[in-house]
Amino acid sequence: MSTAVPNAPHIPVMLGEVLTALQPLQDGVFVDATFGAGGYTRAMLDAGAKVIAIDRDPDAIAAGQKLVDAHPGKLFLEHGRFSDLDALARATGFDQLDGVVADIGVSSMQIDQAERGFSFQKEGPLDMRMEQTGTSAADVVNSYQRQDLTRIIGILGEERQASRISAEIVEQRQKAPFETTLQLAKCVEKVLGRNPKDRIHTATRTFQALRIFVNRELEELADAMLAAERILKPGGRLVVVTFHSLEDRLVKRFLKDRAEQSGGSRHLPQTEVNDLTFQQVKRGAISASKSEAEENPRARSAKLRWAIRTEHQAGSDDRAVFGLPRLGPSEHSGRRR
Repeated sequence: MSTAVPNAPHIPVMLGEVLTALQPLQDGVFVDATFGAGGYTRAMLDAGAKVIAIDRDPDAIAAGQKLVDAHPGKLFLEHGRFSDLDALARATGFDQLDGVVADIGVSSMQIDQAERGFSFQKEGPLDMRMEQTGTSAADVVNSYQRQDLTRIIGILGEERQASRISAEIVEQRQKAPFETTLQLAKCVEKVLGRNPKDRIHTATRTFQALRIFVNRELEELADAMLAAERILKPGGRLVVVTFHSLEDRLVKRFLKDRAEQSGGSRHLPQTEVNDLTFQQVKRGAISASKSEAEENPRARSAKLRWAIRTEHQAGSDDRAVFGLPRLGPSEHSGRRR
């Protein structure tokens, strides 16, 4: 979960590194797949690019209209999911792109709004829905089976005490349903305890897990990279900034599959060699500079990976390459027992 402090101004993470990876920007057409407060979009517009900016949060779209008015014919702001970025770009009139950039994770604006229920820093409804529709975090906490809650919190939150937390949730909801962020935070704190000196609250991993699950963030990221592969022109750039290991692992696996040939073994029969659809100029992730991490807490855990699209046809849309976790018998249709 983001470590941004309440009411802090939104600062685009690793902006210099992102712009360098996207070069050349002048006269190109780029997708900012996670518009948010528009930090990357403004910088790309200033560099002479046309930008198709996408956000699933209607509040972000509404707030960005002034920027659209200031850049007529240069900025196209689309309300939708970045997993549909290729379809959204084509609907805007662009069949190929020079680059796609995505900053994965919740924005500081969403965290700052208590009524959105992303954070326990202020009391608000237990919501967490980026699109403000569909299944909420409260729905999950109050209705999912204990074993499903354990898997969600354990896998998506990487929380070692997930079983104990889910047991306490089930016990407490039998007395009264969870309605607010502080109710859930106190429930987790009851299980794990809390040292006031700790920089990270004990409920952080649980909140992260629910947010990722409610918004299907890992599935969305996987589909977004497949969509970028389909619409990027040869030489186009794919740039992804992630904030925790689950996201980074997906990007790493995708680029390994699309940009690296398997070495194989000289003792085994020759296997079919796939055409590589991306080239990695720099293998491995780039971290934020020490100075940026000190100035912007959100940058401390950021990792950037990028690659250049080759001329080969896009690969399979099979999500198996990502190794996405299974989180229940029917994922988003679990029921309380």
